[in-house]
Amino acid sequence: MPKALLDFMGFKFFFWSNEEKRMHIHVCKGDPRPNATKFWVTPDEVSLAFNDNTISDQDLNRIEKYIYANRETIITRWVKYFGI
Repeated sequence: MPKALLDFMGFKFFFWSNEEKRMHIHVCKGDPRPNATKFWVTPDEVSLAFNDNTISDQDLNRIEKYIYANRETIITRWVKYFGI
């Protein structure tokens, strides 16, 4: 479970190993967990895949913008970690 980005607003950003092939990032506060909020990430887009209802809509919007601004880093780290 590598970290994908620096913490932001107290949230952690991470990948789960071999969870699924489509590029995405998980977000949570506290200890990482498998059912954490998930965003799909592509070179052109970031979209919410799943929210575990612990993150407010206002924070989700801020997080999505942060992920979008850092999507190149996420993609690079995904490719390096998963070897894709």
